[in-house]
Formats: sequence, C-alpha cells, structure tokens
Amino acid sequence: MTRRSADQEAAMAPRDVMPTRDVMAPQDVTAPQDVVDPREVTDWWSTAVSRIRPGEILLRGYPVEQLIGQVSFAETIWLMLRGELPTRTQGRLLEAALVAAVDHGPQAPSIAAARMAATCGVGLNNAVATGVNLLGDVHGGAGQQCMRVLAELERAVAEGADVDGAAKDLVAEYRATGSHVPGFGHRFHPYDPRRTPLLGLVGAAVADGEAPGWALRAGTALERALAEGRSRPVPMNIDGATAIVYSELGFPPELGRGLFVLSRSVGILSHAWEEKSGGARIKGPIPRGLLPSYEGPAPRDLIRPESEKSEKSEKREKSGESGESGESEEGAGRAESA
Repeated sequence: MTRRSADQEAAMAPRDVMPTRDVMAPQDVTAPQDVVDPREVTDWWSTAVSRIRPGEILLRGYPVEQLIGQVSFAETIWLMLRGELPTRTQGRLLEAALVAAVDHGPQAPSIAAARMAATCGVGLNNAVATGVNLLGDVHGGAGQQCMRVLAELERAVAEGADVDGAAKDLVAEYRATGSHVPGFGHRFHPYDPRRTPLLGLVGAAVADGEAPGWALRAGTALERALAEGRSRPVPMNIDGATAIVYSELGFPPELGRGLFVLSRSVGILSHAWEEKSGGARIKGPIPRGLLPSYEGPAPRDLIRPESEKSEKSEKREKSGESGESGESEEGAGRAESA
C-alpha cells in the first residue's frame, strides 16, 4: 500500500469549522483559508420554513405554542407551504379538498398495496410508504395534470378566446389522439359524489370575492364540452374538482399532487392499521383459494442433451472396450490435459 505524504494527509483531512485553542494548528501550518466560514455551514440548509433552537420552535415565524389549539391542521399546511396564514375561506376550501380525497377503498392500488404490506411483518411506516409510493402519473397524478389543462385554458382565454370554444378545441385535440382529459370520467362512479360539494364551495368563494373564479369557469366549460353529443356525460371526478380548488387557491400543479398525496396518506394509514390490527399474515392480491390464470405452455418434461464431459467419457469407455487404444484411462487423461 502506498503511504501518503504529510502534505497529502493535510490536504485530505476535513477542515475545521470553528477550531478551538486546544486543537488549532500552529499559525505556520494552517493557513486562514483552510478554516471554513461558519456561515458557509449554517447556510447549507438555510430555510425560511422553521427555526429550531433549544426551547424554541418557530413555524414561519410563529411560536408553535401560539399555533397549538388556535390554528387548524389545514391552516398549518397552508402556512408551511405559503408562508402566511390563510383567510378563513381559503382554509375552509383547502380543508374541504383534503377531506374529499382522503380515501377510495381497498380497490385503489395504493391502498391495496399498503394493506398487503401490512400483513408482511413490516412496520406501519413501511406499509404507508408502500402505498404512497404507488401514487404516480397514472394513479394519483390526474389532479396535477388537470391543473395544467385548466391553466392552458386560462391562457387561451387571456389571449382572447371564448372559454367554451377553447374547451371544445382542447377536447377535440385529446379525442384525436385517443387520450383522456385528466380530471374527468371515472372507472367506478357514474357520477362522483365529491364533485358538487367542492364546486359549491368554490362558487360561494368566487361570489364573495375570495377566489378569482377562472379555474371554476375553465373546469365547468370542459365538463360541458365533454358532454356535448353524448347520451351519457363524462363526469368530473375528484381529481378535476380538487384541481379547481387548488388552482383557485393559487397552488402550482406540482403542489396540487403533493396535497393529494398528503390527503390520501390518511386513508392509506387507516387501511394499513386496520389490516395490521386484524393479525392476518401474508395476504396476496387475491384470496388463497383462487389462483391467477395461467397462459403459458402446457406441462412438459425437461429433456436436456448430455454434457460435453459425459460425451467424452462415453467415447473413452467405448474406445477401451473395443481395444482401439492401448492407453490406460489415466494416460488418456494426461494426454488430454497436455
């Protein structure tokens, strides 16, 4: 092993943040530039979200003891994400959207996965993480995608387009590519019971001047465009309704997905805890008495050719039996290895 020189050791050694008198190197060994400025370290994770010191917890500047019992969880979420407390109406709208999306039963893949994980001996946190990690673009991402569509419609209106005309054009584009407009239609509900209460709250907020109303106009215009020429309308689902709420509240689309994940985590936690409390072990995706359909080859026997070594042994045996070679088996082995 190559031994490092003293200069190399010094270069690779960690730099002191605030050297004390006891450990400070002599002036002629440690140059001032080798000492890290304390601010370089404390600014590494600088944050405006919270300040934690002995005996002190500030959340966006508010002492936590003043928030406890005075501010709701939804208002605290707003405070942490936005920096200021919401108005009463804003807090009420956010809470309504969070409550609406909290659960959709074990048929939802994220919840089913969390319940299966809970029967496999993992901790509750692992089971919840398993479910949350399934919330992606296909399952759980339609709200974020719908918020982008609503913003696209709003830009078209800002450029002079009629909202209903822009909605029809957008729906035609989606249909031409065989795509679904995110936030509309449901594989389970002919009419999503969460839509009307949420849109009613948004409508009231718009009437009171507490919300701008653009996302509500765009969303309902899309709903009309999708229903046109159909015997059965395409209902707005929870993703579309919450997309309207979060857009009206000024959240960017990515945070819209984050808020959905936060909401659905409650349902995932509840189902994981219920399954864990039931004591069942290793539950698969279908009951034990049922087996997945098999579409592979019919049962068949394994027939493999003899190995090269076996073939050589057989040849040597046949050669010895017929007297074609005068070499002993041992001699033949030496010849082969040579």
